[in-house]
Amino acid sequence: MDARELEEQLVKKLTEGEMQTEEADKAIRKRLPIKTEIRIQAQIDPVVEETRQYREMAEEVDGRYSRYDKLVDGTDPDKKQS
Repeated sequence: MDARELEEQLVKKLTEGEMQTEEADKAIRKRLPIKTEIRIQAQIDPVVEETRQYREMAEEVDGRYSRYDKLVDGTDPDKKQS
């Protein structure tokens, strides 16, 4: 097959049969941008605040999360000051 025959076959396949049309509503929906997620940076971390409230009610047995608390508060116990 040469290029001309291939082109003729392509034209035939593209032009035969009924042309498919979309409904206007569906076509408009397809053109809309995808849904996006908006995130807002909060000054207060709700998880940290809830954890603090729980710790006011009860005491930790082994203190394994106290290091995390210090990181959240801005003081790192492993950081050496120079």
